[in-house]
Amino acid sequence: MEPNSPQASPPFAYEDLYVGQRFTSGTRQVEQDEIIAFAKQFDPQPFHTDPEAAKHTLFQGLVASGWHTAAMTMRLLIDSGLSIEGGMVGAGGELTWPRPTRPGYILQVETEVVELRPSRSRPDRGLATIRSETKNQAGEVLQILFARLVVPRRNELPSA
Repeated sequence: MEPNSPQASPPFAYEDLYVGQRFTSGTRQVEQDEIIAFAKQFDPQPFHTDPEAAKHTLFQGLVASGWHTAAMTMRLLIDSGLSIEGGMVGAGGELTWPRPTRPGYILQVETEVVELRPSRSRPDRGLATIRSETKNQAGEVLQILFARLVVPRRNELPSA
């Protein structure tokens, strides 16, 4: 299902960002058939692919793969969350999934800039560390992403 989103923010350069800056994405509903299709291709475990078998697992029902949740998070970030000049280029990160994502959930991503550091070796860019929480409609955190992003710096204007 396509996300329900506001317009993406204008693409940000390094100089546009500041620690504590927050972004909230649009929303996206998770569909059972998408969970199953993603899992059949990339994570074929019964709790992701078979609603009946999933009832007898740790999750007691069908849940999305964590990788599917990460992919939906990325889509929400690209469509309506934090927009970076030249695209979101990752330089590492960490993912945790405190709760499973279930069919029917409506996802939304809240992102905060937690660190900014200019590159020492490449003056045309900096690194931004962000913390994104993917939440369901009840505000429960389903995924936490810490990501280091490569962010272009603006070219210096020539002095007059």
